Amino acid sequence: MLAIIGVWIVRIVRGELPFVDQWTRALVDTFPDTFIYTFFRGITNLGSEPFMYPLTVIIAALLIILYRDWLPGVLFGLGIYATHLLNKLMKYLVARERPTIMEEANAIGESFPSGHAMIPMVCYGLLAYFLAKKIKSSTVGLFVQIFFALLVFSIGISRYIINVHYLTDIVAGFVFGYLCLLGLIYLYELIQRIRTRSQD
Repeated sequence: MLAIIGVWIVRIVRGELPFVDQWTRALVDTFPDTFIYTFFRGITNLGSEPFMYPLTVIIAALLIILYRDWLPGVLFGLGIYATHLLNKLMKYLVARERPTIMEEANAIGESFPSGHAMIPMVCYGLLAYFLAKKIKSSTVGLFVQIFFALLVFSIGISRYIINVHYLTDIVAGFVFGYLCLLGLIYLYELIQRIRTRSQD
């Protein structure tokens, strides 16, 4: 998948439109003035900066309370902030223009990769991870993870449906966000193992 994304980046930097985007552009024109467009226009706000900033602070504080430990909350907050900075850096380097600008939907600046796919992947992914660790029922834990996975997918794909991102922006955002999520989970578990050994 990373190799495919690498090919996309090369084509984008050259000013070319990847084949995936050529094939899927016509579909976007069918969404305006439909229930699907209206629904996803609302969903997209759950990944916008004005919503994510306070949400991150609140969840970080709640995780500290829930775990009675500073590590989950601090790693949650710093992890999302680091992902945000990485997303901005990647957008600056690739410098891809959006298909359309929509300031009211927080759709300004560069396009690749989608921050609405990348950052919610880390935010809601970490939240699902930390909640699932505290839930005793495996069934409920699985439900929580599926719910947040669907939420992340909906937020990301909403940017394609309302035509402020190309589909390749979304896919790349999901992939890079997932890699960040795995890295943060690994870091958390590594720190926990080190702390456990130091207490023995």
